[in-house]
Amino acid sequence: MNEAQIHGYHAHVYYDADSLEQARQLCEEAVRRFGVQMGRMHQRPVGPHPDWSCQLAFGSEAFAAVVPWLALHRDGLVVFIHPDTGDDLRDHRDHAIWMGAVRPLDLSQFG
Repeated sequence: MNEAQIHGYHAHVYYDADSLEQARQLCEEAVRRFGVQMGRMHQRPVGPHPDWSCQLAFGSEAFAAVVPWLALHRDGLVVFIHPDTGDDLRDHRDHAIWMGAVRPLDLSQFG
């Protein structure tokens, strides 16, 4: 079996109009604390994500700090985390870590 190499992680924080500012504060605090890369605060579904979301990107070395912190501070927000191995379909479908409700992803774009 060929072992996939993890190049980093993405955490997608999901929100709606009512929780937009809560999500923004969470993401901005993650940037301050851990130096993660914060994407745009999308106010529509993008990519495979069914809800509004913001991506936090971080290296494998930060996983042990970032993920537990998100678990303790997400305050009801859904967070979808996946590794970046270069295989988008498997990363989103098979290697997913969910905090909160599991949401249906549209994986059709990954072939």
